[in-house]
Amino acid sequence: MAVINKVTQLIFTGLFQEREAQRVSFVVFLPMYVATMLGNGLIILTVNTSKSLSSPMYFFLSHLSLVEICYSSTIAPKFISDLLTENKTISLDGCITQIFFFHFFGVAEILLLTVMAYDRYVAICKPLHYMTIMSRLVCHVLVFSSWLGGMFHSVIQILITVQLPFCGPHVIDHYFCDLHPLFKLACTDTFVEGIIVFANSGLVATISFLFLISSYVVILVHLRNQSAEGRRKALSTCASHITVVLLFFGPAIFLYLRPSSTFTEDKLVAVFYTMVTPMLNPIIYTLRNAEVKNAMKRLWRRKNPKTD
Repeated sequence: MAVINKVTQLIFTGLFQEREAQRVSFVVFLPMYVATMLGNGLIILTVNTSKSLSSPMYFFLSHLSLVEICYSSTIAPKFISDLLTENKTISLDGCITQIFFFHFFGVAEILLLTVMAYDRYVAICKPLHYMTIMSRLVCHVLVFSSWLGGMFHSVIQILITVQLPFCGPHVIDHYFCDLHPLFKLACTDTFVEGIIVFANSGLVATISFLFLISSYVVILVHLRNQSAEGRRKALSTCASHITVVLLFFGPAIFLYLRPSSTFTEDKLVAVFYTMVTPMLNPIIYTLRNAEVKNAMKRLWRRKNPKTD
């Protein structure tokens, strides 16, 4: 039986109610989004044009930057433009579409970070077999699997959502569409759906996070037998990845590893992983990685030979 929805248009309450706060937010978040696009785009360009960045680690990094661009673009443009409007509206179909791509790219990022942890494990713990284990074919399969996993996860979320009837109210207490805020608008009990979301989102994040932590525990144990210089070099390549993992997984686990509830801090936590983290990732990876910085300098010299 087809679901008939009386609600076709939704209204966001937004991040802040005060007009002055919204204007200040626009001035803050627009440059952050531009920085996210430019920073991650620069990493993709650098990796794909530099012969010195041909290792699997940088192949995965370029795909992570691509996911960050897509992930941020799912939320940021609508959110930023709404800061300048009185009525922050979105169609129900548009809301469900936003949820689909938000979860698609979000889980693809989680799986890519997991793949990158596995890559570091092989590189540090099995260095003699690294290029055999992490062959070009294997790298492409792992990246494709990350995208496919994100798609599969998101399809499940949408199949749950489209079966819910919405007959009012039509005000969604958030600045973008996500499952928990939307479920509150359904004119039916969503306890079962909430449990499924808990299992599908929270457990994916938690299992991946535990795998990541386990990988780095094994790496740290293995490094005890290395020289001081070997430990320093290995840890420097891992430190950036660990930082990104903590920045991304902390908010995700907080929001999804629990049943649907009303937390006033949810929107502020969401700002962190939708706006701040995608901007910080390219900064974290370039500041702590001499190879990436040197490749960017060479790229700049090629594009601007007169500056030498």
